[in-house]
Amino acid sequence: MVGVVSVNVGTPRLLANQAGERVYSAIAKRPVPAGTILWLSTGNLAGDAQADLSVHGGPDKAIYAYPSEHLAAWAVDLDETLGAAAFGENLSTQGVLEAQVGIGDLWRWDQALLQVCQPRWPCFKLSLYRRRPDIQARMRATGRTGWYLRVLEPGEVVVGSPLEIAERDPARRTVADAHAAMRDRHVEDRPLVDALANHAALAAEWREPVRERLTRR
Repeated sequence: MVGVVSVNVGTPRLLANQAGERVYSAIAKRPVPAGTILWLSTGNLAGDAQADLSVHGGPDKAIYAYPSEHLAAWAVDLDETLGAAAFGENLSTQGVLEAQVGIGDLWRWDQALLQVCQPRWPCFKLSLYRRRPDIQARMRATGRTGWYLRVLEPGEVVVGSPLEIAERDPARRTVADAHAAMRDRHVEDRPLVDALANHAALAAEWREPVRERLTRR
């Protein structure tokens, strides 16, 4: 079982004025009361939305999960207290980390079936939200990225329900492995990079850059 500390949703709102432009984002999410029934579609949770669909949202970013276990380390790194949805996550999880969660693993959440499909590499909006220009680099350097899930079977979910790991992907390549493969720009670990480049469940926007890297070697 994967515990759920909080379920968070949000809609686009003004995040900042940057270089004369108004930046909108739904990263500032709020917890949903326990017991609330939500519809989970292939796009997102009811009550959740994205401001820029060219880079956020979509089938391979329907749900963003982040381990609550990371918050203590981040609180020290950032010297601040962190609350729910500190990184814009939909699910604040408990019990599993990036090195334990497999790309392609299937998770059952009440009526819905989800599949782990990629780590997260944050865009500049996380820096604006947390008011830390270095946080993107820190997240990548630490590997505390969390992961996205696609929805294979939409359905009703109940806030507070745990998630069941319905099936583990046979390739046994983890979110941490995918993160390492993307960072391996010189293909120093070719077996790892090759495995992720050919992993059918890995989101295309993550798999294709890794695959293209192999063609240059």
